[in-house]
Amino acid sequence: MSRWKDIYQSKLVSAAEAVKCIKSHDRVVVGFACGEPQVLVEAMVHRAGELEDVEVDHMIAVGPSKYCLPENERSFRHRSLFIGPGSRKAVNEGRADYVPIFFYQVPRLFRDGFYPVDVCLMQVSPPNKNGYCSMGVSADYSIAAMEAAKILIAEVNPRMPKTYGPRMFHVSEFDHLVEVDYPILAFPRAKVGDKEKKIAEYVASLVDDGATLQMGIGSVPEGVASLLTGKENLAVHSEMLADWCVDLIEAGALTGSLKTMHRHKIVSTFAMGTQELYDAMDDNPTFEMWPVDYVNDSTIIAQQHKMISINSALQVDLQGQICADSIGPQLYSGVGGQVDFIRGAANCPGGKSIIALNATAKQGTISKIVPLLDLGSSVTASRNEVHYVVTEFGIADLRYKTVRERGEALIEIAHPDFRADLRKTLYAQYPGYARYRERIASAQVSD
Repeated sequence: MSRWKDIYQSKLVSAAEAVKCIKSHDRVVVGFACGEPQVLVEAMVHRAGELEDVEVDHMIAVGPSKYCLPENERSFRHRSLFIGPGSRKAVNEGRADYVPIFFYQVPRLFRDGFYPVDVCLMQVSPPNKNGYCSMGVSADYSIAAMEAAKILIAEVNPRMPKTYGPRMFHVSEFDHLVEVDYPILAFPRAKVGDKEKKIAEYVASLVDDGATLQMGIGSVPEGVASLLTGKENLAVHSEMLADWCVDLIEAGALTGSLKTMHRHKIVSTFAMGTQELYDAMDDNPTFEMWPVDYVNDSTIIAQQHKMISINSALQVDLQGQICADSIGPQLYSGVGGQVDFIRGAANCPGGKSIIALNATAKQGTISKIVPLLDLGSSVTASRNEVHYVVTEFGIADLRYKTVRERGEALIEIAHPDFRADLRKTLYAQYPGYARYRERIASAQVSD
């Protein structure tokens, strides 16, 4: 025991000292989302005047992302695997790059050498009694990047929750350790408006007792969870954990007792929420943080008990195509794990995948259900894979429906102000549909 403590002490340096190893043209992989090592990133950016063309790779950044600022363009080039608020402007202005990729594939980039990792900057919990640090709120691609890195540097933060999972890192595996003490990045709980309450009612009606849930963060997941507190034996196998998970535990609705894998465990790859969530996770063996290439593996998802995936979108067209990561040609976010869970739920006995979204945007002036996706928009999920689409106006079940049936089902859940134009466009695109409806209507009148 004393040996690992000696090793730990020998690795301790300041943040400024730790990042001196970063050289021009290096690839630096940074921890994900709320696990971002903010002090180390700040120290790296402070060296901007000494560096040139350092590539900074990560998924969604929720920190200040100063390496994306125009004044740091010569020093750093960000390669985004999921665009966040700190990188969105830089990507669309050409000062950073975006890689379209499914979340489950990201660890392979580092593990298999597609993106060799020169330096890895992470944040971990303090070592346990045996000298092992946990991944805290962020396992995702971090484990693969840490194992592949030529130089591994981590912040050790006493506020990082100690979490369980298949991999912890011994202090001897790090090249440098930096002790910090600041709050883990947190997100306030979203307010649930009237539209979101109605959407949540429709979504909750599709969730059976014993279902395994995948949801994200925001007003719709909050609203759905509030309506599931009376359910029994719910479970969680989810890319992301948010505060709704704690609510369901406290209500006694989430037990995981019917899970086919990891019974009684809450399995995820990262957490994003309030301090209440992080406190609930801390040293709690019920929570297990696994790498994303396991959590988001569609074959693993398909083995869950009654898998229910609940995701959102920016647009849905009348064929059932989903756009969730761009607004026309303007890049907005990323694919993430939406398709992974759509596919996994589709192959799960009793599984359901749900796309939940408001029917309109921009204060009701734009319909999110459109004849065709905007020119330049990406197709996040193809029409072949989409099951349920839910708005505040109802549920459209698209599975196994014809293109005509899909269009008509989606028009029924569009905002009433847009239905006539959508129907007119549908029939203009496919004249045979209008004739078919007229023939059916005539037959009904004759009867």
